[in-house]
Amino acid sequence: MVYPLPAVMVSCGASPEEYNIMTAAWVGTICSEPPMCYVSIRPERHSYEIIKRTGEFVINLTTEALAEATDWCGVRSGRDFDKFSACSLTPEPSAVVKAPAILESPISVECRVKKIVPLGSHDMFIADVVNVLVDESLLDADTGKLDMRRAGLLCYSHGEYFGIGRYIGNFGWSVKGSTRRREMRQGRKPAEK
Repeated sequence: MVYPLPAVMVSCGASPEEYNIMTAAWVGTICSEPPMCYVSIRPERHSYEIIKRTGEFVINLTTEALAEATDWCGVRSGRDFDKFSACSLTPEPSAVVKAPAILESPISVECRVKKIVPLGSHDMFIADVVNVLVDESLLDADTGKLDMRRAGLLCYSHGEYFGIGRYIGNFGWSVKGSTRRREMRQGRKPAEK
């Protein structure tokens, strides 16, 4: 297994009567231009038929504050529960797709299914990203990027949930650094100070 993975809640449904939420970790980005992502779903899941029929879903990133709802939505079926109501979550109208976003999520990625690939235990729903909703209070005022420390995002690894967010460095920081780091990578003993 490749871990950790994002722990997300996937919302679906074309009308309030069928709105549903499923928890997924088999999810991710697969292309940046055009923007595309995927979610892999077992055919026996309640959301599977809804997404297959409507061709739309929303990937809602989760936070430490949403951990209990994230877990609950992953172990209960939408056939038996109204998960929005049971978890006190708010269905928010999406801007482009009919599937609702989850208002409490810091980022909701609206998706339109492009292709379904049967893989075995799961089918992969490959989708175009048609819109992204962001809680602007979590954006860094200077960079416009999501502030990972304040967002408190959740990830999943081997059946366990973990918070993420400790800053380590920017893309490329390992090659932009000091002479000392370069010398160490080249196998030379760094000069003493």
